[in-house]
Amino acid sequence: MTAPQDSFVSVERHDNGVATVRINRPEARNALSMAIRRDLADMFNRLSVDAAVRAIILTGGETCFVAGADIREFAGAGPVEMYLRHTEVLWDAIGRCPKPVIAAVNGFALGGGCELAMHCDIIVAGESAKFAQPEIKLGLMPGAGGTQRLVRAVGKFQAMRIALTGCTFRASEALAMGLASEVVPDDRTIARAQELAAEIAALPPIAVAQIKEVILAGADLPLDSALMLERKAFQLLFDSKDQKEGAAAFFEKRSPVFEGK
Repeated sequence: MTAPQDSFVSVERHDNGVATVRINRPEARNALSMAIRRDLADMFNRLSVDAAVRAIILTGGETCFVAGADIREFAGAGPVEMYLRHTEVLWDAIGRCPKPVIAAVNGFALGGGCELAMHCDIIVAGESAKFAQPEIKLGLMPGAGGTQRLVRAVGKFQAMRIALTGCTFRASEALAMGLASEVVPDDRTIARAQELAAEIAALPPIAVAQIKEVILAGADLPLDSALMLERKAFQLLFDSKDQKEGAAAFFEKRSPVFEGK
């Protein structure tokens, strides 16, 4: 699987079931143009149904994850034009991807870049990474989850501060607020994301998919309903060959081999 030669999005597939998707538009600090959004959506749609891929890493460059949306593409746009773009469909390809997605963030993750990271399931940030939702400074507001995903990640009071001031905050603060999963030295960001992805890819894919689905769906349900959803998914897994393999390997004191069945 390769991206078109003129694409700013590439994918590298590894033998351990991990795929690394990289945004490479350094001259614009990886700003999200509509072309990049479409390429990302197409890439994630394909990886979502690829049985050989069990975990995905999403990253940018060594000095910049994504510094925001491409302002030149919407500065003079009207509301109907923005509506007709239906960018929510493009974002959903990432947010609804059934495979675990790990964002490896170095440098700037601003505006759409911060929102892109929040569409992932785990965020590994380099210690020099910087996050922000600066849309307010353009007379706008976040429009791709920067209010709703942010408040769910860090709570009302931090989300209000971040969105209303457009302030920039470092990786250590993101970790303390719950916006990052881990903070590592800048030169270890990709390596650590690869370690996590490889660890997850070696685990039973159906159970991994169910855990992701239940965590995301249950977050917006009343507790009783979420617990019922969890129980049903838990019970379903007892029909999988991987569950039987895991139990057998435990008793036989060997490493299990999970096939996603």
